[in-house]
Amino acid sequence: MIKNLVIVESPAKAKTIEGYLGKDFIVKSSFGHVRDLPKDNNAIDINNGFKPTYVISSDKKDIVAQLRKLAKEAEVVWLASDDDREGEAISWHLSEALNLNDAKTRRIVFREITKNAILNAIDTPRGIDMDLVNAQQARRVLDRLVGFELSPVLWKKIKTGLSAGRVQSVAVRLVVEREREINNFKAEASFRITAAFDVEGKTLEAELPTKYKTEEDAQAFLQQCIGANYTIDNLEKKPLKRSPAPPFTTSTLQQEASRKLYFSVAQTMTVAQRLYEAGKISYMRTDSVNLSEEAIQGASREIETSFGEKFVKTRRFKTKSSSAQEAHEAIRPTDFSKMTASDDRNEQRLYELIWKRAIASQMADAKIEKTTVTIGISTKPEKLVATGEVIKFEGFLKVYIESKDDEELEDDDVKGMLPPLSVGQQISLRQMLATQRYSRPAARYTEASLVKKLEELGIGRPSTYAPTISTIQKRGYVEKDTREGKERAYQVLTLKGDNITSQTKTEITGAEKAKLFPTDTAMVVNDFLVDHFPNVIDYSFTARVEAEFDEIAQGQKGWEAMLKNFYGDFHQKIENSETLNRADVSGARELGTDPVSGKKMIAKLGRFGPYVQLGEENTETGEKPLYASLRKGQFIGNLTIEEAQDLFKLPRVVGVFEEKDMTAAIGRFGPYIRHDSKFYSLPKTLDPMLVTPDEAVELIQAKRKSDAEKLIKSFPENPDIQVLNGRFGPYIVAGKKNVKIPKGKEPTELTLQECLELAEATPEKKGRGGFKKKTETDAAAEKKPAAKKAPAKKATTAKTTAAKKTAAKAKPTKAAAAKKATAKK
Repeated sequence: MIKNLVIVESPAKAKTIEGYLGKDFIVKSSFGHVRDLPKDNNAIDINNGFKPTYVISSDKKDIVAQLRKLAKEAEVVWLASDDDREGEAISWHLSEALNLNDAKTRRIVFREITKNAILNAIDTPRGIDMDLVNAQQARRVLDRLVGFELSPVLWKKIKTGLSAGRVQSVAVRLVVEREREINNFKAEASFRITAAFDVEGKTLEAELPTKYKTEEDAQAFLQQCIGANYTIDNLEKKPLKRSPAPPFTTSTLQQEASRKLYFSVAQTMTVAQRLYEAGKISYMRTDSVNLSEEAIQGASREIETSFGEKFVKTRRFKTKSSSAQEAHEAIRPTDFSKMTASDDRNEQRLYELIWKRAIASQMADAKIEKTTVTIGISTKPEKLVATGEVIKFEGFLKVYIESKDDEELEDDDVKGMLPPLSVGQQISLRQMLATQRYSRPAARYTEASLVKKLEELGIGRPSTYAPTISTIQKRGYVEKDTREGKERAYQVLTLKGDNITSQTKTEITGAEKAKLFPTDTAMVVNDFLVDHFPNVIDYSFTARVEAEFDEIAQGQKGWEAMLKNFYGDFHQKIENSETLNRADVSGARELGTDPVSGKKMIAKLGRFGPYVQLGEENTETGEKPLYASLRKGQFIGNLTIEEAQDLFKLPRVVGVFEEKDMTAAIGRFGPYIRHDSKFYSLPKTLDPMLVTPDEAVELIQAKRKSDAEKLIKSFPENPDIQVLNGRFGPYIVAGKKNVKIPKGKEPTELTLQECLELAEATPEKKGRGGFKKKTETDAAAEKKPAAKKAPAKKATTAKTTAAKKTAAKAKPTKAAAAKKATAKK
């Protein structure tokens, strides 16, 4: 007989917790959610209060069977999933799937995996919070309704395989609108005046607060400064203080890990999850900046020990967001006295970042003395200004300085010290520069800055940021890319002595590193949604929906009523979309007439991406149009006819190698070189329009070398069969089939006959889905009564734990009725 069964979400967490509990406790993992909505259209009974039907996931059936067996034997079952809506839902689903008895079931929560936290949770159990469960159900059902009803509209009107989502489509809209803002931006030039003075062997840097629009104005200013005297007119010293940032929330951790450690949002959450499960940090999904009294005391003790009492200043931060749960904590170390958390480099780097931020939040302000120097010019009324700062007391700066995004100004950075100066002092000019500078558009989003923007708009919650950022990239709407900038000339005028010289210099502008770029698909889909489904991707509407989920979680709103309010208008728009003409929403754009051939040029979105069509099909003459794919960074919306003409210069013969042409072109998988009927992908650094013969040869030879190292054995009598070395070890390739090599078989000794036998014994891999034309058989099958589909016995309709037994007998009939109602709908 098992005394206590504790069920947690992950095996790593189970291992850590088992170490804290005695021999009377067995800790097992559910490996996340055990039930979900089925993938068919019968998941939600719209006519019956949006009641969801849940099924045990196919990959969780064995786990559920094992847990059910252990739960029957246990005296008490402790549901210990995470302390948030998703965790509460997991506990409720476990309770339903395992048929748990309320009398012997306990729900426990903790925000860190330490011995004290676990034992305290055991001492203070509670029941399942159905308000939190319903908030999670409302989100899941609403997102399913949007995805299942809106995605097919995109398939019919734009392109098969597209998807839409309540939060993902808003995130895509932000990236699209930022891209268009950048493309429409017109840079304005101005001249910035700076001066360098010699003061007692040191340099004093100063700047003119105003800028000049034209080179003539800047030249005139420098001209009037020839022979001028420069005097310190004023010295103003002002004490400043800087306060530390609050400890990390999910979004601020993702932003700072991106800026300081160059982690992606998904990587940050994966590494943080491991630290949490190992008991090193508190729960990493939170929007609270609050710290517990115990944590504040622990941080204060560590600061006093390491830096001294004067560095301690306890602070209690309050979260600005009204939806934040202050009972939860910010992300912090579980033990401030430990600076080392892991042997893994990334885990240790992230832990140090969390430790420094949390420690700094409880440290004294930094005290700074800022000096502003005003420099008079004898020949001009304008004044030059120099600033410098001296740190009088480091305070929290001894431990941590927050980074900034590249679009943020660096004015608040600590500036250097100034040389000794006094009012009335004459200083000698070394040189004065008028440098041409251009205004910059808003920066493209990084993963982390997009999360920041979503949070500012009130869209999404800590648990949804990382999945949203991953989804929009996986679905082909957004690409994270590094792109080279373009060279741009700028003017520098230099005044030295009595001479002014002019020099043209160059700079690289527009270079991007790990930024988010929308694809043409994103542009077309976004425009369609904005025009026909404005509510779904309206920023304030999406934020309002998030606020309604919060109200449901707090028991202030019924989730069925909230869904009904959303669905009526949304479904009406879905039905109205049937009348839309596909040609009107395909994103196709007529560019004009090709001056060479006199044929019409059209840019449009196709199955394999955006392309340009030259000419149209003529059934009488048999003439067919020509097609060319757009290059990276080109968009249907702003493509010029000249750029389109260039696309038809591909494929182009780059040169000859081994008496055969090397041809550069762009295909469905990107740019490539074709040589001797083989294809070699061009890396991002090489442009198919500009690639040289030497670069093409180098690419071909490198690929040959790589393939030779990969090949273990081939059979000249059957070239379709090869033994290759892959990333997971040796395997056999038989046509399009990959075949495992049994243990004990030496890859180099395999015969052709053995390879063929192994290939024959390996079943064909199932297709990865897709869309096929319906046959009459398919259509007939769909018309069968709903009751004859997959057995309803395994499906459990959502209801509270208390009502489960009463409803159990009627369940199959209700499920069948629900399916019929949904099918009619």
